[in-house]
Amino acid sequence: MRWYEYTAEEVADKIRANLTEGLTEDEVQKRRQKTGFNEIEEAERPSGWIIFLSQFKDFMVVVLLAATLISGLLGEYLDAIAIILIILMNGFLGFLQERKAEKSLQALKELSAPKMRVLRNGNWKQIQAKEAVIGDIVRIESGDRIGADLRLISEDSLYIEESALTGESVPVNKRVEPLASGELGIGDQENIAFMGTLVTQGKGKGIVIGTGMKTEMGKIAHLIQSAETMATPLQRRLEQLGKVLIAAALALTALVVILGIIQGRNVYDMFLAGVSLAVAAIPEGLPAIVTIALALGMQKMIKRKAIVRKLPSVETLGCATVICSDKTGTLTQNKMTVTHLWSGGKTWTVTGTGYDPYGDFFENRKKVSPDDVKPLKQLLTFGVLCNNAVVKKDNKRFHLDGDPTEGALVVAGMKAGILSEIRETNFDIIQEFPFDSSRKMMSVLIENKKGERFVVTKGAPDVLLKHSTAILWNGRQQRLDQDRENKVKQEINKLGAKALRTIAIAYKPLQNTENLLHSVQAESKLVFVGLQGMIDPPRPEVKQAVQECRAAGVKTIMITGDHAVTATAIAKDLGILPHGGRVIDGQELGRLSIEDLEEAVDDIYVFARVSPEHKLKIVRALQKKGHVVAMTGDGVNDAPAIKAANIGVAMGITGTDVAKEASSLVLSDDNFTSIRAAIEEGRNIYENIRKFIRYLLASNVGEIFVMLFAILLSLPLPLVPIQILWVNLVTDGLPAMALGVDPAESDVMKREPRSPNEGVFARKLGWKIISRGLLIGLCTLAAFMVTYYQNPDDLVKAQTIAFATLVMAQLIHVFDCRSEHSVFHRNPFQNMLLVLAVLSSVLMLLVVIYYPPLQPIFHTTVINVREWLLILGLSSIPTFLLAGYSLFYQPMKVKKTTPSI
Repeated sequence: MRWYEYTAEEVADKIRANLTEGLTEDEVQKRRQKTGFNEIEEAERPSGWIIFLSQFKDFMVVVLLAATLISGLLGEYLDAIAIILIILMNGFLGFLQERKAEKSLQALKELSAPKMRVLRNGNWKQIQAKEAVIGDIVRIESGDRIGADLRLISEDSLYIEESALTGESVPVNKRVEPLASGELGIGDQENIAFMGTLVTQGKGKGIVIGTGMKTEMGKIAHLIQSAETMATPLQRRLEQLGKVLIAAALALTALVVILGIIQGRNVYDMFLAGVSLAVAAIPEGLPAIVTIALALGMQKMIKRKAIVRKLPSVETLGCATVICSDKTGTLTQNKMTVTHLWSGGKTWTVTGTGYDPYGDFFENRKKVSPDDVKPLKQLLTFGVLCNNAVVKKDNKRFHLDGDPTEGALVVAGMKAGILSEIRETNFDIIQEFPFDSSRKMMSVLIENKKGERFVVTKGAPDVLLKHSTAILWNGRQQRLDQDRENKVKQEINKLGAKALRTIAIAYKPLQNTENLLHSVQAESKLVFVGLQGMIDPPRPEVKQAVQECRAAGVKTIMITGDHAVTATAIAKDLGILPHGGRVIDGQELGRLSIEDLEEAVDDIYVFARVSPEHKLKIVRALQKKGHVVAMTGDGVNDAPAIKAANIGVAMGITGTDVAKEASSLVLSDDNFTSIRAAIEEGRNIYENIRKFIRYLLASNVGEIFVMLFAILLSLPLPLVPIQILWVNLVTDGLPAMALGVDPAESDVMKREPRSPNEGVFARKLGWKIISRGLLIGLCTLAAFMVTYYQNPDDLVKAQTIAFATLVMAQLIHVFDCRSEHSVFHRNPFQNMLLVLAVLSSVLMLLVVIYYPPLQPIFHTTVINVREWLLILGLSSIPTFLLAGYSLFYQPMKVKKTTPSI
């Protein structure tokens, strides 16, 4: 029902409510049986065991379980135990993350009011909010959190702060009269009070028209429940990689068995050899290293003011193509600030933002002092006098106690030093006529220390003009004729075009003994003083961040509950809205189907006056278009879209608990620039993941080729399974983790976002893995064959030489993985962790070879200096051969083709 279209009496009639007596207790019981309690319902949550077991559905985990089975069949129980420990570690990490992630509805329930004052059987009584039913008459006043959706039936200067629902930074002045018919957004329903919002001023009464899940808050709860969490690009790519690896393992096993049977070998021996190859094909340490790299990335992001709540989302930021940003508090400061002043035909601008009382005044770009400009000083002084806001300084920060609009007037006066002057001259407020929505004005009767009395009035410019008969012009009081009135209206329109909220100031001198009985006397025959235009200003650092995101191929879209004019002005100021970019409001958006929006969404840069459903619709249209969406927000209204986005970003300071619990990332400083920093960090984390995938798989391919070629050449196996597992977990593990924290390259934020559909082996990664792995395998096999043919009776010696060659080739190769070009492209000492990791792996290799108790476990024996020279010579070939190719062949190729361009 569009309750805002009906009168209070019509609403009461439709829901059978009694405006004077309220409901009877019997009627309350009947209605509660029908609609239930007034509370947000939670979807049935899976048990802890179900959540834990669901961690093992991932395809890569299935691959590892297959590896465990294979190791068990081979009798390599140490291998099987190691793999199981890896699986359990990853399962517990995922379980802990998921248990923390689904608290959105609990936080949402806490926004509901614990108590309500309702009219029952003609008496007012206080009840638990959950006991309210549709038709209850409710009384609200300043400080109350509203417990149900209400159609207001009376109000007295009632202001309600709705930013958690609408995103608007200014409390809404509520009214009682019916509104025009038609579809209105939440922010425009001025005669409705919504569950979870806060009364900041005044008092009123209303009829309960919605409870529990039938409230606007309940609709958001339903959206949070139904919003699907997107799998991250990394999760999809690792699943793809797992499928490739298991297919390769099965193919290799089948190939070896078939070749062996063709050669006439024993079928059982061939099966065991094939299974050894399958073990070599699977990088057991990959999931653990990915988890550790993401966790290390989380720690780096915390230092950059971005707190990651969901581990896989760390790298998702790296392929974000769109940031859907809330305006208030993220792009702007959420602090109303006076920027323009006008009086008597002259305009002044003011610098400074927020509640810090520091700034300068300019007239035609020339700095002026308010002490030297009487009209300016009068305008500022009257703005401070007709005011109830207080700006205080605590812990070296200024903060507002009062209405944001009044606070902006106080700060403007403080910039001119007027506040201290008012205190020194001892103005006394004799009488106050508070702001009233019907009058749209506030007035105070003031007496100065000379005993002179006068009225100061502030309010809507059009209303004050009607109540004024004179105007201050060129420092003198003159008659407000039609010509001057037109000039005032022109200035009002100019300020409105700049998306400024405009407050008019007027005054009236009184006789020394004159008293005023009511507001009509005070607010007639006024002298119009001027206008103060204010706005919630953009954060000064955001413009640069928006430009850097654009250079990185990331589009910024503003989504706000504010009016289109205000949103457009801010978007232009920040460089979000380009020439020809579209701005649409909630009504136009509501008329578009998801298909129409999908077609148009790339041309839209600002969405204004949107509802929670609209935000969700925008996110889904962008995702269908192929975008990876980062959605920011701070209010309850943002939570469904935050949850549905590829990466949900909540504000840490101003954000509601609901928004934070639905998010993947929380900004500890509420600053858009921290999103840019997080994207940079996310891109580098993904590149580092690519580096260690390249390193791990090239190492495993080398192991596969060693085993495969040995079988094809009818040689004994150069490596035993425990050696393969040791290489995969120990030798590969530490350097791979060090690659996970490799410093970013300088151009990381000058590249286009990678496609979310980009495969694991994109950008020639597959070729690099195969080519390096082939060379590592051939050199390891060469070391084995040289040693084995010299002494065929000492197989352990040959296996030890092959084992050491494989390890050293991989440790040299790890430095090649730091760059897409060659090992010479980057300074190896830029990553000292990697250097230390390689030295540690070398030390562990020496321990395995030379420590007698470990020799029988790892099938190793002591090797001499001459044999070490063979090992180091052969292990250097894969990296330096291909590095030389990239250094000499590719530049020659470019030089040769340049003249023909």
